[in-house]
Amino acid sequence: MTELTVWHDGACPLCRREIALMRRLDRNGAIRFVDATDGDSSCPLDRAELLARFHVRENGVMLSGAAAFAAMWRAIPLLRPLGIAARQPWVLALLERAYLYFLMVRPRLQRLAGHGTTA
Repeated sequence: MTELTVWHDGACPLCRREIALMRRLDRNGAIRFVDATDGDSSCPLDRAELLARFHVRENGVMLSGAAAFAAMWRAIPLLRPLGIAARQPWVLALLERAYLYFLMVRPRLQRLAGHGTTA
């Protein structure tokens, strides 16, 4: 069984929504979700670095960006085919490019996701 830990930004309304969805899809409880903004959480990297990009630890190996998403998807039966496809270097490269674009628009998306929340 794969050991998978996902660090997420619990202060980000967009991230909270995404992680809530991933928790619902993780019916087997295969993923350990850690809020990196929680002062009591153990962070294997500098907290700012951990919050700047998506990070997971899969079987002791730290992954970030698209590779981290792919590892998380492999742990969720519904998303597993996408995670397995990302093992192909060209697929992972394409996903990483999309992730880098996402990081550029992320601040605007966070503001949009924050409307209507009390966080």
